[in-house]
Amino acid sequence: MKFRKLGNTGEQLSAIGLGCMGMSFAYGPADEQESINTLHKALDLGVNFWDTADMYANGENEKLISKVLVPNRDKIFIATKFGFRFKDGKASHSGAPGTYFDGSPEWIKQAVDQSLQRLKIDEIDLYYAHRIDPNVPVEETVGTMADLVKAGKVKYLGLSEASPESIRKANKIHPITALQSEYSLLTRDVEKEILSTIRELGITLVPYSPLARGLFSNINEVQNFGDDDFRKSLPRYQQENLENNRNLAKEINDFAASKGIKGTQLALAWVLNQGEDIIPIPGTKRIKYLEENIAATHIELSTSDLETIDSIMKKYPNIGERYSEGSMKLVNN
Repeated sequence: MKFRKLGNTGEQLSAIGLGCMGMSFAYGPADEQESINTLHKALDLGVNFWDTADMYANGENEKLISKVLVPNRDKIFIATKFGFRFKDGKASHSGAPGTYFDGSPEWIKQAVDQSLQRLKIDEIDLYYAHRIDPNVPVEETVGTMADLVKAGKVKYLGLSEASPESIRKANKIHPITALQSEYSLLTRDVEKEILSTIRELGITLVPYSPLARGLFSNINEVQNFGDDDFRKSLPRYQQENLENNRNLAKEINDFAASKGIKGTQLALAWVLNQGEDIIPIPGTKRIKYLEENIAATHIELSTSDLETIDSIMKKYPNIGERYSEGSMKLVNN
């Protein structure tokens, strides 16, 4: 396994982490045993950076991870997030009518204790604000998070989907170690101002959905998604963008095949190629895809390869927004 440094901490994390959301939530039915097997395999293969959140299946994902985390605590760097809450107690995605965001000090103090209880650990390695609450000053949110560090409940602090202004304000209150934001071949918002801001401040970028939610492998299977599959709500899988994205996926997959790899591996290798201060967290609940993702850390892309990828992307501009309208209101705040 290749390793990368986390911010200014000296922590060495696997070059890719493991996004655990799909093991319990959003992408079809859960299979606990298969997920546990995948977690053990990740450990065996040196993937020491695991990512979850309290909203994933309303805490069930943290409970699942604890079964492998607790007996292997010294081998795993665990990240979790707080902020999304459910009005009726039923887990849903960020843009659902019953989901709202709470970055208040009162909730943070409750949320961290609940996550610690579900994970069955004494300290969270990296604790993120899942979004920036538009109703609470970011300084207030981060100030409360900093108190958790002083109390020994959290080691490092992170933000997710924050604007450059929010990142700077937060970092003045307490050092921000990581920014988790969506970043992939299809989602490149961070390249405008965010990436330069965090590089100036020594903050690591942790891209989620670096495989564009598997679009390069599943775009032709939309009709087989279950009614509760989160991807069905995303514009990129909707009719107006579907044909564009099918053609895009085919050309990316064809180019990848010419190099003897898969389109998903090419997409992940592209993200990894964007800088040593970037640690993507592709999600999977299956050993097969875990192994494919790890193999992508060894793929070298030439200048010519990168130019070819860019030329393909430019041919298919109508990819659609990454989230529904409701969810987009909560990003880059």
